Amino acid sequence: MLHPSYTDLMKVVNKDVEEGETKVVNSRYSIVMATAKRARQLIDGAVPLAEVKDGGKPLSVAIAELNQAKIKVVGEEDE
Repeated sequence: MLHPSYTDLMKVVNKDVEEGETKVVNSRYSIVMATAKRARQLIDGAVPLAEVKDGGKPLSVAIAELNQAKIKVVGEEDE
């Protein structure tokens, strides 16, 4: 099982969104795509921003970074 849960990750990503504004992440799919993209960046040599156990897999590092708010998810129109 994935820890933290999808809903917990969505809360972290959307915590700075004020009431009435469009949320950054509206679905599990968006969380999966964001963590997969970050995991690919880590595989390509990006420096991890969160500390994980030795031998932490790129996806685990990406999830930890997202959960610790070390990375920010932006919408396609914001890129």
